Amino acid sequence: MATTAPETAPTPIDARPVRFAATARDASSAARAGILHTPHGSVETPVFMPVGTQATVKGLTPGLLRDVCEGMILANTYHLALRPGEETVAALGGLHRFMAWDGPILTDSGGFQIFSLAHKAKITDRGATFRSHLDGRLLELTPERAVAIQEALGADVAMCLDQCPPLPAAKADVERAVDRTIAWAARCKAARSRPDQALFGIVQGGAHEDLRGRCASELIAMDFDGHAIGGVSVGESREEVRKALDVSVHLLPEDRPRYLMGVGRPQDLLDAVAAGVDMFDCVMPTRNGRNATCFTASGLVKLRNAAHARDPRPLEEGCDCLACARFSRAYLRHLFLAREMLGPILATIHNLAYLRRLMRRTREAIRAGRFVQLRLDVLAALGP
Repeated sequence: MATTAPETAPTPIDARPVRFAATARDASSAARAGILHTPHGSVETPVFMPVGTQATVKGLTPGLLRDVCEGMILANTYHLALRPGEETVAALGGLHRFMAWDGPILTDSGGFQIFSLAHKAKITDRGATFRSHLDGRLLELTPERAVAIQEALGADVAMCLDQCPPLPAAKADVERAVDRTIAWAARCKAARSRPDQALFGIVQGGAHEDLRGRCASELIAMDFDGHAIGGVSVGESREEVRKALDVSVHLLPEDRPRYLMGVGRPQDLLDAVAAGVDMFDCVMPTRNGRNATCFTASGLVKLRNAAHARDPRPLEEGCDCLACARFSRAYLRHLFLAREMLGPILATIHNLAYLRRLMRRTREAIRAGRFVQLRLDVLAALGP
């Protein structure tokens, strides 16, 4: 059964640890540009956040990472609770000091692991109980525990614990997950204690407009600092992602940041910006880079292909990242075939630089009133 959201007096915008202000809007879509103010600096939106699952974006030093992202990154609650443990991170000065990152950090709640490790988890109204994928020990993740871990880590933005049902799922199963997500959100809100950390709610409901509407309505009544759209990175088609956006984003408050979780394909990012989303994260650009697949304006480049064996060109003309400024496709292919660690590092750098550039172009286009045309041009160049 759904729980009724508690009556909550709204926190004044100026008193929130994370504040959002829209600075420009596109006249022909819901796209908007803005600024997200956090305790560790301000970030222009729309923004893509690289994923540093275990307090590192794989292969990149903080200096290299700073060169290819807008300053905000994501870390993983479940993995850091298992290793090295949130108490260790807290004892060493918190996540920012631990990983030598002075920009904003968002931590997820562990809700995705409830989905992805469902075969290792027992899920009840109380929370989820896991067997660690590392050593088999028991880990209980309740809403209260998820908040406590994230407060110990000290991220700028913490996420409520939610439940995302696997696909395909009957509507009754999605409804149960929505009921649980709402109840867990209320418990997360009651458990929070850090005034310098924002807490975002997560809208679930699959492709069901009534369920997403109810979930959004009850979360809005709880007065969260921002809202995420969940359940859209678990194997859906692009059309299904669009439908989930269509029934979710317009319900969310204009004065709070909107975050689409787990989406990183350029096409999906532009679809979501057009719907009014401000923040994104995904492992795709870094994972693809480690596997020799790179984003370019004309589509994917697969560096292991023999066509690149003597290709003197950079990965992408006009890109100023380290990989493109200094090295050829032929050299990058050689690194991957020789299993040299520099190959995945350079490809990761390029993919993050590509998305940073795409987000910058997007913001500029929104401010100039030409976002719709930019989106059409980018999609046409990427191809099917």
